[in-house]
Amino acid sequence: MGYELTDETALVTGGGSGIGRQTAKRFAAEGANVVVADIDTDGGAETVEQIEADGGDATFVEVDVSDPDSVESMVETTVDTYGSLDVAHNNAGIEGDNAPMAEQSLENWNRVIDINLKGVWLCLKHELDVMAQNGGGAIVNTSSIAGLSAAGSTPYSASKHGVIGLTRVAATEYADADVRVNAVCPGVIETPMVEQSREKNPEAIEQFVGMQPLGRMGTPEEIANAVVWLSSAEASFITGNAYPVDGGYMAL
Repeated sequence: MGYELTDETALVTGGGSGIGRQTAKRFAAEGANVVVADIDTDGGAETVEQIEADGGDATFVEVDVSDPDSVESMVETTVDTYGSLDVAHNNAGIEGDNAPMAEQSLENWNRVIDINLKGVWLCLKHELDVMAQNGGGAIVNTSSIAGLSAAGSTPYSASKHGVIGLTRVAATEYADADVRVNAVCPGVIETPMVEQSREKNPEAIEQFVGMQPLGRMGTPEEIANAVVWLSSAEASFITGNAYPVDGGYMAL
């Protein structure tokens, strides 16, 4: 099923690879102008090239989502380039070091929280302001099954639980402004981040995959499908929710 997003503007953070890249490409395929934002300039530029090769319109913006000025500039550039901001997918995130709670360093905690949680808050802060002034919009944040369970390391799980909290508060605060805010909670997905984790600890990844009743990893395209649906008019009465896209992991 297609979702009509022609002439709308979509912003995707973490758009240089994995879930973000596929979501950006899917938004473009549905007719949206897409701003691909990432700290990875090469990856972001490659996503733009792929979108343009398929006939879409995209612009790359370098962003550090943990930096307030960088995020503000990203949103301003989006509006300056395309005249609006209608849809946003706040997807940028990192896993950080995987260690038991008592062995976690303060440096790792701060880095993961800064990017995964503060970064989403900063993006929401500026996106919500623009959308509320312009008559509405839709935002989808990337959480994780680690935001719904005890999966993942301490800072990662805490940050992803926090993303769901931000999602729910934003949804209730901005419902009157016709801004819908939801979250997706991916399971184990075939992304560069998961591949790095598999190289460090292949047994742990295989264990998580084995806990997904569908018996396989998900694909970035499958997460993108959920994000685009939640961003579309087909989901017009849905806000404040966190959706597992996890092969059944959370059903156990």
